[in-house]
Amino acid sequence: MDDVSQNSDVARDRAEQLASRRRDARAQLKEVESELAALRRSREGTADDDEHDPDGVPLSEQWSRLEGLRLARTEALVGIDEAAERMERGEGGRCRRCGAPIASARLAARPEATTCIDCAP
Repeated sequence: MDDVSQNSDVARDRAEQLASRRRDARAQLKEVESELAALRRSREGTADDDEHDPDGVPLSEQWSRLEGLRLARTEALVGIDEAAERMERGEGGRCRRCGAPIASARLAARPEATTCIDCAP
């Protein structure tokens, strides 16, 4: 197999990985948003002080956990979309800091990576 075919195969594999991760991230985001909506509905019209309920998890704790998950899922989706855009522009697979190629093992594990291992935070 020549280098062009091999690079084409790698690019196709990475695009498929990104598409799969995008589907997963969207599904996870939708699930978290559904949980948040259910939490809102369950609290509509109540003025309960659940912060002092010894038997239940405080509303603020549930809300904080779900908002954190929503933010993480949203950020993951943005990272995946940005990686796909970089690939389309032919900029994928290069470290944004040093310009070196990002190792294929790193891209296989984390296709949205923007830095090589040495430059990773």
